[in-house]
Amino acid sequence: MSELLHGINPVAEALASTARQPLELILPCGRLAPRLSELNQQAKARKIPVRLLERAEIDRLAGHNHHQQVLLRLPPFIYTEFDQLLKQWRASGRPAFLLLLDGITDPHNFGAILRSAEVAGCQGVIVAKDRSCPVTPVVEKTAAGALSHLPLCQVTNLARSLEDLKSAGIWCYGLAGDADSTPLFTTRLVGDLALVVGSEGKGLRPNIRKHCDALLAIPMQGQLGSLNASVAAAIALFEVCGKTSPPGRLCQNNPAHRQFSTRFF
Repeated sequence: MSELLHGINPVAEALASTARQPLELILPCGRLAPRLSELNQQAKARKIPVRLLERAEIDRLAGHNHHQQVLLRLPPFIYTEFDQLLKQWRASGRPAFLLLLDGITDPHNFGAILRSAEVAGCQGVIVAKDRSCPVTPVVEKTAAGALSHLPLCQVTNLARSLEDLKSAGIWCYGLAGDADSTPLFTTRLVGDLALVVGSEGKGLRPNIRKHCDALLAIPMQGQLGSLNASVAAAIALFEVCGKTSPPGRLCQNNPAHRQFSTRFF
């Protein structure tokens, strides 16, 4: 079943990507705004069909989404196989930098996490088939084109995948707010590693915690005891990335600062 992507920037990224061949671009009838005209040219350059519809019809197709008068029909999203993700990492010659999501169900959080992961240089994201948000147009719009560049892998058993990563020499760190968790900013995050982020409500499931090599906590100084899951993920991702890492490379060392709880909402 095809999907309808909406929004100028996500559509532009999808048109520029070769990951999925768009089925058609939908634009309004009449004179096009400059940005929409650029999308029209992009589509024609790739020989993607363009359909012109009345604005009311575009509104109907988009539902309640803020579509900016442009829709892109895409084939169903194809997930990267787990073995292929590991193969791509080994071929890259870079230290492993992966992200696993345990039970993220909100599409806006999911999309925001994917966007942060891509910008931080993460090599792939792994989610479970059950108890996780699928890739939807809302996810793709919030991710702002990240899925055109970031491999996303869907697995049946997240705990087993953690064990497979560990067997491959990848150290797996779970974000948790336990009192005995190690502060994120005092941990020397180097070498091959994966971060594991839990759900918006309960964080990491007990079984997933058991399969992590270590649990990390993000320090907090205010009165609130929790962070949004996408914010927590971004903090951890960029702690690995490092503020001074050269373009295209990971920071191999990052000094420590504070301390925190990862109960998500």
